[in-house]
Amino acid sequence: MIYTLDFIKMKVFLVICLFLSISCSGKGKVSKKDQTGVTPEIQDEKPKYLWFDAEANFALFSNRDSIRYYLDKTKRTGFNQIVVDVRPIYGDVLYKKTSFMTELTTVNGFSRTLDWDYLQFFIDEAKKRGLKITVSTTIFPAGRPDTKEGQVYRDDFWGKRTCLQLKPEGITAIRDDATKVAAFLNPVLPESQEFVLKFIRELVTNYDFDGYVLDYCRFPDIESDFSEATRLQFELYIGEKIKNYPNDIFYWEGTKRCDGKFAKKWFEFRSKVIHDFVKKAKIEIKSIKPDIHLEYWAASWYGAVYAQGQNWASKAYDPASEYPEWASASYKNTGFAEHLDAFIIGTYLETVYGLDEPESIEYGLARGRRLLNGDCKMYGSIYAQNRENVEDAAYLCLTNSDGLMVFDIVQVIQYNLWDNLKRAIDKYELP
Repeated sequence: MIYTLDFIKMKVFLVICLFLSISCSGKGKVSKKDQTGVTPEIQDEKPKYLWFDAEANFALFSNRDSIRYYLDKTKRTGFNQIVVDVRPIYGDVLYKKTSFMTELTTVNGFSRTLDWDYLQFFIDEAKKRGLKITVSTTIFPAGRPDTKEGQVYRDDFWGKRTCLQLKPEGITAIRDDATKVAAFLNPVLPESQEFVLKFIRELVTNYDFDGYVLDYCRFPDIESDFSEATRLQFELYIGEKIKNYPNDIFYWEGTKRCDGKFAKKWFEFRSKVIHDFVKKAKIEIKSIKPDIHLEYWAASWYGAVYAQGQNWASKAYDPASEYPEWASASYKNTGFAEHLDAFIIGTYLETVYGLDEPESIEYGLARGRRLLNGDCKMYGSIYAQNRENVEDAAYLCLTNSDGLMVFDIVQVIQYNLWDNLKRAIDKYELP
C-alpha cells in the first residue's frame, strides 16, 4: 500500500491527539519530583486538610455565616478537605442526630443553643464548595477536670469508670486532677469501649462524610490506669498474679519513675489494648460504610508515645532494637498501622529542615515513613502556632508525605496565615 504525505500527516496528528487525551484524562496530574522516594508519572491530588477544632472555635462557629465565610477562605487558599471536630474533651457532642449523647452548649463561659445541626451544616456547606469532610472525635476523654464539666461529672456511672493514676503521692482519680487535660474513661474496660463504639456507629450511620479521625484514642499518660479491673486484665495477659502491685510495674522515688520487673510487659499490654480497639473501630466503621477513610492522629516523637499506649508503627518495625529500655521483644505485635487508611503524623515542631536533627519536621516525616513501612498512607501535620516557618513546613509535608494537615484554623485566623499557606500549596501544585 502506498501512503500519501497527507495521509501520513493525518496519522501523526491522530497519534498526538490520542497521547494528549490519555495524559489529560482522569483525576491525576503529572507529578513533580517528589522527595518521598516515589515518583509516579500520574498522581492523584493529595489531601490538604484544615482542622476545625471544636473547643477553640466554639464561639466563632456558633454563627452559620462565619462557617460559610471561613469555608470560602479555606477553599480559596487551596485546601481540598476539612476536619471537623465534633466531640471535644468534655465528652459531649456538636451534632443532633443522636439517641443518647448530650449536645455541648457551653465552652469557656460561652453558652449557645442552636436550632440547627452543627455537623450537618458543615457537611452541606463543604460539599457545596467541593471540599471533602472528615469527622474527628475524641475517643476516651469524657470530661474536663479543671472545671469539672462534662459527662463524667454529671453521670456517676461513668464517673466511676475514669482512670486511676499512680502518682508520686499515691493512686488518685484523674477526674479530680485539675492538672490533666481530660478525664479519660479507662480504655481497658469493655463498657468504655462499647460506649465509644456505640457513638461511632451512630455517627457513621446518621451522617454522610468521607473520613473519621480517632483522636485521643489512647491512655492519658504513663500514670494510668491502676484500677483493680486493669490489674486483673494485666494478670490474665501475663498469665500470673502480681505479688507486689503496683511496684512490680513501677514506683516513684520522689519525681523519678523506677520500673519494676513487669514494666515492659505492662507497656506492651496497654499498647495491645489500644491496638485491639483501633481494629474494632475499623471493623465497625467499614461494616457500615466501607468507603470511609479511617485515620488516626498521634505525635511524631515515637520514642515517647509508648507512655500513652500508642504504637502507630507497622508490625514489621521492631522498637526493641531502638528503645530497649521500654520495648519488649513482642511489643512490635501491637503496631496498628495496618488497620488505618492513613496516619496523620503530628510534626508539631518549630524547626523545619534537618534529617540529622531529631527535633525537625523533616526528620519526623522520614522516621514516620520508616516506621509505618507502607502499611498505610502518612499525612504530615503541622501546628499553625509555629507560624514563623509555616510556609516551608506546609510545603515540606506536601513533598515528603502523602498529604498535609494544618492544625488549627483558629491560629490561621489569629496570625493571618492564609497567604503563607496558599503560597506553599501553589508552590507544590503549580508546574
